Amino acid sequence: MTKGYVYLVGAGPGDPKLITIKGSECIAKADVLVYDRLASRRLLMLARPDCELIYVGKSPDRHTLRQEEINQLLVDKGLAGKIVTRLKGGDPFVFGRGGEEAEALLEAGIQFEVVPGITSAIAVPAYAGIPVTHRDLTTSFAVITGHEDPTKNETTIHWDHLALSHGTLVFLMGMQNLPLIAQKLIENGKKPTTPVAIIQWGTRPEQRTLVGQLGTIATEVKEQGFTNPAIIIVGEVVSLREKLQWFENKPLFGQRIIVTRARHQASELSQAIESLGGEAWEFPTIEIAPPSDKSYLIKAIENLKKFEWLIFTSVNGVEAFFAELKLQERDVRDLVGLELVAIGPATQAALEKRGLRVAFVPEEFRAEKIIEGLSNRVLSGQRVLLARAEEARDILPEALKARGVEVWDVPAYKTVIGGANREELQHMLREKEIHTVTFTSSSTVRNFVTLLEGDISLLEDVLLYSIGPITSATAQELGLTIFKEAAQYTIAGLVEALSGGK
Repeated sequence: MTKGYVYLVGAGPGDPKLITIKGSECIAKADVLVYDRLASRRLLMLARPDCELIYVGKSPDRHTLRQEEINQLLVDKGLAGKIVTRLKGGDPFVFGRGGEEAEALLEAGIQFEVVPGITSAIAVPAYAGIPVTHRDLTTSFAVITGHEDPTKNETTIHWDHLALSHGTLVFLMGMQNLPLIAQKLIENGKKPTTPVAIIQWGTRPEQRTLVGQLGTIATEVKEQGFTNPAIIIVGEVVSLREKLQWFENKPLFGQRIIVTRARHQASELSQAIESLGGEAWEFPTIEIAPPSDKSYLIKAIENLKKFEWLIFTSVNGVEAFFAELKLQERDVRDLVGLELVAIGPATQAALEKRGLRVAFVPEEFRAEKIIEGLSNRVLSGQRVLLARAEEARDILPEALKARGVEVWDVPAYKTVIGGANREELQHMLREKEIHTVTFTSSSTVRNFVTLLEGDISLLEDVLLYSIGPITSATAQELGLTIFKEAAQYTIAGLVEALSGGK
């Protein structure tokens, strides 16, 4: 059997976007993904659906698998001809024991490759506003293990050299030994007043930073409840945090936010959340599918010349309509003479992107305002084509018909339940890892509750945000309490609501 290939990949310090491009490519090509607890679970979403995922734990005080067992696992999978990606927090060669794994693979004759990652020794202080070097304060830094091999007879750390150094000292995996670290540095000449920072869960929404002095930091850590994973930074550069901290100042810092939109539309909202310091998790509760019976849409397109008005109530409606128009070997020239209506700016932009002029956009982006705005525009006896979701409300076509307008209410698409990972979603809610959920349509609300299997108690202490009153009404019907509704019924309005805007 052909031997496999193993990639030893650094996952970075926690923020999943800090993985390298090459690292993400290695995840995507893997037959087997072996990961530890410091690798963001969001990175697992980059793996193929058929990829075998193996969790190996690894924390200073508790291992799911011992290092020797992990080495053997990599060897066994490699000998089985698999492409294996070993995903390790930080960098595999900076206290990641990647060297031991590489030696085991070499001994077994398995080819391997090392893909460096961004080490927490540099990235975590940066996210706390602490540069490890600064021209005015220090020109060097040292990265030291805070968790030496317990089987060694004596320490190999040169405490005297470290204590007398003017460089920044960064200790990894040292929380259990913090009292000893502080004691050794002071005994060997470091001033008890030397600034120290402890950063827990750096680069993640849970990031916490404690600044103190070397002589008292161990007591303060105990009082504040700081535990692993955390790093220890000793040196004058810590004093820069007060003016250089940036991550924790972002409006959505500390918020892990669920995006429920369809996957192909989620990126706009996710990117906006993350630019404001939040962590977006995409759980698409809906997908866009062809209507149950497309014959109505086909017939409407064949009869476009009969209509005076064409109304779109969503971007999805625009996309579905023009996709079918193309399939019927037609184009925008067939819309000559039609007045176009869009429910909001996003729908308007989707039409204008195709070179079309929109005759009317209501000031408030819902069906009731379309009816109000068209009251003096659409005349009795005129014909209106309404291309929208199969499950849309009846209020718009019924109101137009009541005014003597002939309405063709044509389903251009339907929404179906999306491919969100039900088990992962419920797990994160049970573990209180989610702070906020966003809803962008009634369908996202209904399908989200379905994914919870009706157990809305999972949303206790979770803030729910809605894009508009129709979505909010659906949530309330299902027993959910909306914390805040967007003032403008758009993605931009929803982002503004999330960030505390009015």
